[in-house]
Amino acid sequence: MAFKKEIVEIIEPKDVFVGNIKASVTLEEFGEYESEACAKANEVVKQLLEEYDGKIRFNFRHFPLTTVHQRSLKAGEAAVATAQSGKFWEMHNILFTNRRNLGTTSLKLYSREAGVANKKFLDELVNATYGWQVQGDIREGLNRGVKDVPTFFINGERYTGKPTFEGLSKALDAVIKKVKRKAPAAKQRA
Repeated sequence: MAFKKEIVEIIEPKDVFVGNIKASVTLEEFGEYESEACAKANEVVKQLLEEYDGKIRFNFRHFPLTTVHQRSLKAGEAAVATAQSGKFWEMHNILFTNRRNLGTTSLKLYSREAGVANKKFLDELVNATYGWQVQGDIREGLNRGVKDVPTFFINGERYTGKPTFEGLSKALDAVIKKVKRKAPAAKQRA
């Protein structure tokens, strides 16, 4: 008797956005959940999403600095696990709020707080079910020259300034203006 293998579709971190999903400007961050700098950047990103409501979309990619923060890898896996239930952003913010307490048992409790009802969550964490997705983000980050967190990209171009509201706003304004200039020219040719 042959067994039918169940194929499970995994939602990858590169496919999880907040903001206007159809926006022509993408702000992308490579970060991790134990970093104080990433926690500060998360607050900046929240402000940017409010200020640029409808104009941008945001994507968070996992780049745990495990030599400094041993629990950031599992926290990233926990975030990917919650994405499977559509609760990534809820978990993302909970993890930053609790960045000093990211043990496996705590991650399970945070998943419930985020609204995830997966009874296998702890098993999936222990067995690193979503470890490949976090490793994929790390590989992509390394290929794109990421060495430290937070590292931001706007429409694929690396942002080199400080991740402040003012700095990122100026960079976003410039990209939005450039995208608007290209859009009418493309319509005229059509």
